[in-house]
Amino acid sequence: MKFILSDKDVRVLEHSPAPVEQILLELGVNPLEVIVSRDGKLISEDTIVEADDEIRAIRIAHGG
Repeated sequence: MKFILSDKDVRVLEHSPAPVEQILLELGVNPLEVIVSRDGKLISEDTIVEADDEIRAIRIAHGG
């Protein structure tokens, strides 16, 4: 799976199907600080992603 982090770092992971949240935690990314898309569509943290997916994490900007 190709995982593109919010800092544009690209990681190619050999991973069996798993929930997005699990993969984020393994990469050291706090799931509460990003939203995730697959093929340009937003997906939830409990979505199961497959080995051939391209996933993008987008950092959430908050504050005032």
